[in-house]
Amino acid sequence: MALFFRIALPTDVPALVALEQRCFSTDRLSARSFHWMIGRAHGYLLVAEQNGQLLGYGLVLFRRGSSLARLYSIAIDENARGMGLGKQLLSRIEACAVQHACTCLRLEVRTDNPGALALYERNGYQRFAVIDDYYADHCPALRLEKTIPPTFRCPANAGPATPVDARVRNTR
Repeated sequence: MALFFRIALPTDVPALVALEQRCFSTDRLSARSFHWMIGRAHGYLLVAEQNGQLLGYGLVLFRRGSSLARLYSIAIDENARGMGLGKQLLSRIEACAVQHACTCLRLEVRTDNPGALALYERNGYQRFAVIDDYYADHCPALRLEKTIPPTFRCPANAGPATPVDARVRNTR
């Protein structure tokens, strides 16, 4: 079955909140935060679905006047793990960053999340800092970054590309 990727819509918020509740025990995005990310933030909130069911999302934020993008959050439903969805979302986020004239993508990841850390490191992200007491439960974070060449394109095997103009507005 094929995965479909698109920019999140306000009607996705209940499914996004439910996914957030299933994926994270702390530092969850609220319905209000998702609405803001969809309608007002300077970035993209990409969703992945299959047969109309939301399986994951990736959220990237941009800073005006900066070539640095921030991968704010990726969440994958437990039933969709192992399908390569994280890599596909990450590839699309990187492509969005390049389309937005960004050359570097940064993120924070919990030190106790080896699955996410492995995904990022397999895809070229390098550790450059540790931030103590970063999360609400006092867990430290690793800060990672990747330089994205301006010629980067979303891999063909990642499915259909997400056009920039499909976003609703101008996005952990």
